Amino acid sequence: MNCDHVFYLLYIYELCSRIIKHPTMRKDNLRGVRSVFLPQELIIEILLRLPVKSLVRFKCVCRLWLSLISDPSFAISHFEPMATHTKRLVFLTPRACEFRSIDFNASVHDDSASTALKLGFLPTKSYYVRILGSCWGFVLFDCCQSLHMWNPSTGVHEQLSYSPVAFDMDVRFFTFLYGFGYDPSTHDYLVVQASNNPSSDDYATRVEFFSLGANAWKEIEGIHLSYMNYFHDVRVGSLLNGALHWITCRYDLLIHVVVVFDLMERSFSEIPLPVDFDIEYFYDYNFCQLGILGECLSICVVGYYCSTEIWVMKEYKVQSSWTKTIVVCVDDIPNRYFSQVCCTKSGDIVGITGTTGLVKCNDKGQLQEHRSYCNGPKGYQVTVYTESLLSLPSGSKLEE
Repeated sequence: MNCDHVFYLLYIYELCSRIIKHPTMRKDNLRGVRSVFLPQELIIEILLRLPVKSLVRFKCVCRLWLSLISDPSFAISHFEPMATHTKRLVFLTPRACEFRSIDFNASVHDDSASTALKLGFLPTKSYYVRILGSCWGFVLFDCCQSLHMWNPSTGVHEQLSYSPVAFDMDVRFFTFLYGFGYDPSTHDYLVVQASNNPSSDDYATRVEFFSLGANAWKEIEGIHLSYMNYFHDVRVGSLLNGALHWITCRYDLLIHVVVVFDLMERSFSEIPLPVDFDIEYFYDYNFCQLGILGECLSICVVGYYCSTEIWVMKEYKVQSSWTKTIVVCVDDIPNRYFSQVCCTKSGDIVGITGTTGLVKCNDKGQLQEHRSYCNGPKGYQVTVYTESLLSLPSGSKLEE
């Protein structure tokens, strides 16, 4: 983009901001504003460089812009080439049914960095919501015996069905792994679910996935997994390099590993944990939380009333690259608890305190700031999502 294009970008941005701010400022009322006529190709090129928040607002500038920005091909073009996507947090208070979008790069005390989100498609009465992952601008969550895909930036949402196994009382399978991802080879969103039957002799395992394109669940046959979670909790997968990742136990070897599911190949593999991982008791692995820091796999070893360790795999799938990078002292943190969520552009680590709010620590593990968002006993849930204009196949709905 040359200098003239940059000028027009700034000019159009300013002009549109004025139009949005003053709705009566339309065609015949734009006195004092110099007219600019640009080819449609240049307008598209300029719009592709604007942030999602501005594009959503600029839909009301004129019918042409509404048509351009609403075009699914424009949304894909806007999302794919961006080297640095805008990422935010979805902060959910499950029992209070409160959703917030938070700019985690800003100060936690900056009120303008937090926005309340409305989900009018959910029941108005009290309900429990469980976040199951995020991918390509969409957040997947479980509510009222249904799965929901939702774009916090645009309000687009789609209700998905549960796996038929979930309602089959004759088949006692319990889900222990959940994941949400995207298969670029088929341009399809996938929900992956692994279940097992602890009462069976061989601890039978069932793996299936929901294809948004096919609008159906499909079992992956011929797979026997020797994995389980000790407390029968549901682990949510971390998405990286086109694969979902979980920490779980191999009950046949009595060891813990990182399980990897390749979304294109529909196959499983394993990544060993660090060689010098200092976990004293077997059950303490339940406090090891897998995540993504930057573009690397990370493990947060949560220690109640003591320090929290953060390990990072600097070279993907290379066991020797696991490195203990940060030790967070929890003495000054509310509840003396810290669990990582993400890192900021400046290198600070954003985490949660368990039942109250967000915490930021520097790269030396020292507390920088904290803010409480709730005080309920049920706590809250947090996930990182990427702002996007992406829509879903036909049948999806737009939240007004």
